[in-house]
Amino acid sequence: MSSYARFAIVFLICFFSFCCVTPAGAQKKEIQAAEDLIKSGDDKKLVQAQQSMQTLLADSANKRNKKIWDMLFRSYAEQYAHGNEKLYLKQKYDTVQLFNLAQNMFIVAEQLDSIEMLPDRKGRVKAEYRKEHAEILATIRPNLYNGGLYFIRKQQYDKAYSILNTYIDCTKQPMFRNKCYNTLDPKLPSAAYWAVYCAYKLKDTKAALHHVYWGLKDKQHYEYMLQYLAEIYKLEKDTARYVSTLDDGFKNFTGNPFFYTRLIDWYVNAGDYKKAMSYTDSLLAVKPKSVLGRFTKSTILLNTERYSECIPICDSLIAENDSFPDAYINAGLAYFNMAVKLDKNIQHLRTNKQRILQYYTKALPYLEKYRKMRPERKDQWALPLYTIYLNMNKGKEFDEIDKIMRSQP
Repeated sequence: MSSYARFAIVFLICFFSFCCVTPAGAQKKEIQAAEDLIKSGDDKKLVQAQQSMQTLLADSANKRNKKIWDMLFRSYAEQYAHGNEKLYLKQKYDTVQLFNLAQNMFIVAEQLDSIEMLPDRKGRVKAEYRKEHAEILATIRPNLYNGGLYFIRKQQYDKAYSILNTYIDCTKQPMFRNKCYNTLDPKLPSAAYWAVYCAYKLKDTKAALHHVYWGLKDKQHYEYMLQYLAEIYKLEKDTARYVSTLDDGFKNFTGNPFFYTRLIDWYVNAGDYKKAMSYTDSLLAVKPKSVLGRFTKSTILLNTERYSECIPICDSLIAENDSFPDAYINAGLAYFNMAVKLDKNIQHLRTNKQRILQYYTKALPYLEKYRKMRPERKDQWALPLYTIYLNMNKGKEFDEIDKIMRSQP
């Protein structure tokens, strides 16, 4: 082999060795530089150290380098400490930045901990940073909760959910196992409730359902939790859980119209008036004077052709409040339908004629009153009044209503 060839081979070996060693060497220099920047305590230099480590981690080759992750954690921790001190001294500082730094510390520490849990070539696992980081984070964890509430007040629901999710999620992280947050943290249910609230506001059903277990344990907000949960199931089109949640809400908070009205709508639309009446009777057993319950009962009785039971309820509502239009229409239609029902019995039409006119006569003042109160609801009063005026030979009134009927689509 010529001397030139030997030189070329040695050159190539040295070149490739340099290429392999230099990045690692440069990496160590950057880590050392970041450590020096952190030790300086200067705010700008702390941000510089943070950005330097983030740049290194952008390279997939560095993703498992624990030292880089630790430097990034320390840069955040020092920034957090400086910001917290400024707020304590009532100096000008961005509160949002403090909350963001707290969350970033958790994210970085948990990522580092997952890397530490990876066994080496010999199957060994060494948790070098876990204990120290867990202790540091335990002291700032309350600020994640405070941050979540802060962003809710600002109506920044996506950010609020994110930071509350970090607060809750750390209960499942191995590095916090010794903290026993699942049993010792009294704010955990409240944090979950607010997380569900944020996800509901964002209409993100998957995110909302992620925290239902703990959210339902928040006794202070249990009533509202059931409301949001019902709406979430409705968005998910999970009808079984939607109705079941409304039922739970009604049983626990019978007086809350949210659960009652939706249950009535559901069962009435399904044609199950028996179930609707059952809920209505349960409501009236607790709140016998409930206007909503009594009016709903009158409507169910009207729709199930129990007219003689419907009318007294309407009369009692009118006696208490003569400006309640729906009570007038229910009573008027009850009398009207009683007349129509008799009118359809052709075999006994002659013998029933007097009673039919009596029912029309009784229906008339209710329907005319309703017309004055709700003139735009021609779909409700026009046809019954047309029929009554026709049967009672009221020419002038009939001509007027006939014009209205003809003008309708």
